[in-house]
Amino acid sequence: MTRPLRSDAIRNRDKLLAAAAQEFGAQGLDAPLEHIAKRAGVSIGTLYNHFPTRDDFFNALLPERIGPAMDQIAARALADDDPWRGFETYLDGIFALQAKDRALRDAISQRITLTPEVLAVCQRGLEHAVRVIDRAKAAGRLRPDFEPADLTPLVLAVSEVIQRDPDGWRRFLAFHLDGLRA
Repeated sequence: MTRPLRSDAIRNRDKLLAAAAQEFGAQGLDAPLEHIAKRAGVSIGTLYNHFPTRDDFFNALLPERIGPAMDQIAARALADDDPWRGFETYLDGIFALQAKDRALRDAISQRITLTPEVLAVCQRGLEHAVRVIDRAKAAGRLRPDFEPADLTPLVLAVSEVIQRDPDGWRRFLAFHLDGLRA
């Protein structure tokens, strides 16, 4: 059975997560771990005691960082009286999140091992997408053949666009929205 962390260990873990969120968000998942430890004010050994791999860091950050943001994006989209505008709001929100957070962009384009907690956040995001898509389709505003699975290649494509031209994703999205409108 795992013993609970001491209060100083909990503080160190929290400082490491805050530092990792800043470093990974700015530099991506390849940010030097030494920089994270230094920013957190702990040794590299302490960092590795808490997070043996980069995947461990990302898996600890994602549920608390991305989950609530995805919930807010979906809530805004579903609150819009116009289902098409809600669909646009949803896509704009998830892509703006990608543009703002390099770690998220890296995670989308790289293979990382996800924990059940992160998979649950991904599943919740998919459920939001299904509701937004179904609503726009039911209103006759979104192509009837568009499926939630069609979001995956669009998310990957936008991730590539952002890496090449951080501001070009809105134009890219506008082209796709024109093609998706019923």
